[in-house]
Amino acid sequence: MSTENQTPETEDAELNAEADAALAAEAEAEDTASEEPDPAEEISNLKDQLLRALAEMENTKKRAEREVKDTRAYAVTGFARDMLDVADNLSRALQSISEESKSEAGEALKTLLEGVEMTERRLLSSLERHGVKKVEPSPGDALDPNMHQAAAQIPADQPKGAIAHVMQPGYKIGDRTLRAAMVVVSAGPATPPEGGEAEGGVDVSA
Repeated sequence: MSTENQTPETEDAELNAEADAALAAEAEAEDTASEEPDPAEEISNLKDQLLRALAEMENTKKRAEREVKDTRAYAVTGFARDMLDVADNLSRALQSISEESKSEAGEALKTLLEGVEMTERRLLSSLERHGVKKVEPSPGDALDPNMHQAAAQIPADQPKGAIAHVMQPGYKIGDRTLRAAMVVVSAGPATPPEGGEAEGGVDVSA
């Protein structure tokens, strides 16, 4: 169409259309530019993801090492618990013979007792080599609920709440209690009744 025949209105419309097209193209270019990621921000995000992945790998490695260590340390738990009865029986057998009887025993009995004592020591040594240690508190020691089991409470010279007597030794494997020591807890010194006599009829008035 010849521009000579165009009216002013037509020319204005064409100019407006060209302006609108230019504005639309500019806006589209700006949108495209804004959608492109910032290289610095993208590098920062990738670095953060890498650090997180490395931290997770390190935590997984530590967990695996801890599990392997625990498995090795506590693998003999069941077997060790079964061996405690053997250790208890050996100990009871030795305790059942008084020192007087030992001194008066013949050579055969002395040899037998020495064999039992050696067997007990060897058993405890073997258990300890595998991480199992004997727990045998002394009278007067503080009661540890994690390692000791109070079976009774009696008047004793030890402070109230302290261990008065050990009925059965305990054992631990690693940091865990394999069997709590059976103990008797002190209720404190006996209070003498009125009249000046303590329990057992002993006169303490003098």
